[in-house]
Amino acid sequence: MLIEILGLLLGTASQLMTLAFLARLWMQWTRAPFRQPLGQFLLTLTDWAVLPLRRWLRGLWGIDWASVLAAWLVQLVYLAIMTSLTGLVLFGAGGVLGVALLALLAVVKSFVYLLMGVIIIAALLSWINPYSPLGPLFETLARPLLAPLRRFLPAVGGIDLSPLVALLLLQVVLIVLGHVQPLGLLLP
Repeated sequence: MLIEILGLLLGTASQLMTLAFLARLWMQWTRAPFRQPLGQFLLTLTDWAVLPLRRWLRGLWGIDWASVLAAWLVQLVYLAIMTSLTGLVLFGAGGVLGVALLALLAVVKSFVYLLMGVIIIAALLSWINPYSPLGPLFETLARPLLAPLRRFLPAVGGIDLSPLVALLLLQVVLIVLGHVQPLGLLLP
């Protein structure tokens, strides 16, 4: 019971930190403004890890690799702690490599969930309150995902269906990720 409680607390904390690093990455990639409360929150929450990592790891192709590495390290530490607490024995390089690959898959899966959340929030804000202060931010964050779909999907009766199609495509990605398991280990 204690291990389950600890797993829940560590899992929640690691997932929130991973999402914060990935949100920072996505905001930088989409060139969303950090001069608003959500951006300032993400910078404050993630600077402690990203700034030191940037000394050794530069951005490339518009991707902040320091944020990616920080998200992966958070997942790696969480999985290493959980495997040691649950008594899973790691044999040699194969076990360590398996946990490293599981951490990478967890980061990719978290990124897909983050993109789904961005699309849902952008769609809800556009329907409920298009003049919300966060509306332009989430529209900027969702635009790279929705713009290619909007070129092919016309609005039906004034309703943009591209968020629904994007969510379906991201669900397909999650299904594919669910079937990719390194060394037979289960993805959290």
